[in-house]
Amino acid sequence: MNSPYLVPVAQLLRDVPSRTEIAFDAEFDEPHEFAPRGVAETDVFPEATVRVRLRLESFSGGLRAKGTVEAPWHGTCRRCSTPVLGLSTVAVNERFVDHRGPGDEEAYVIADDFVDLGPLAHDAIFLDLPLAPLCREDCAGLCPYCGIDRNEATCECQAPLDPRWATLDGLRFTDFEPGESKEV
Repeated sequence: MNSPYLVPVAQLLRDVPSRTEIAFDAEFDEPHEFAPRGVAETDVFPEATVRVRLRLESFSGGLRAKGTVEAPWHGTCRRCSTPVLGLSTVAVNERFVDHRGPGDEEAYVIADDFVDLGPLAHDAIFLDLPLAPLCREDCAGLCPYCGIDRNEATCECQAPLDPRWATLDGLRFTDFEPGESKEV
């Protein structure tokens, strides 16, 4: 399979230290290996275009990948339930190693003189997805009683009174004149 995420690095690994710039756009999940998330969760469409802009720098025993990964996402507003679209731009600084040793659990592996940037891009984007996106910062949400979208209309709904606090409704402080101190 010819994937833009697979990058040959044999020359970089031979000429230590050396570097190269990698820039490509690719489909987020061409083989459709990720199951779609629920409708209330933020996700990335499999056919979404991912922009990868990285500098690969070789060091003894591996490579460092620095740059950005960018992909569009979609979700549902946590207040009014309207669809939300956004763009994640993630700065990455990751290591690729020949063999994982103690302390290398978070490093990616170089296989057959190739690095697969797919897992790096997917991890960066998935970790950056908002858990509860908003359609806009001042979203008023839905009325909890009639369900009207408060961004588009208003309603006269009021919260029902709690009978446990009803006695306090009759409480009035009329002993004090305006401007008079209420301290004892």
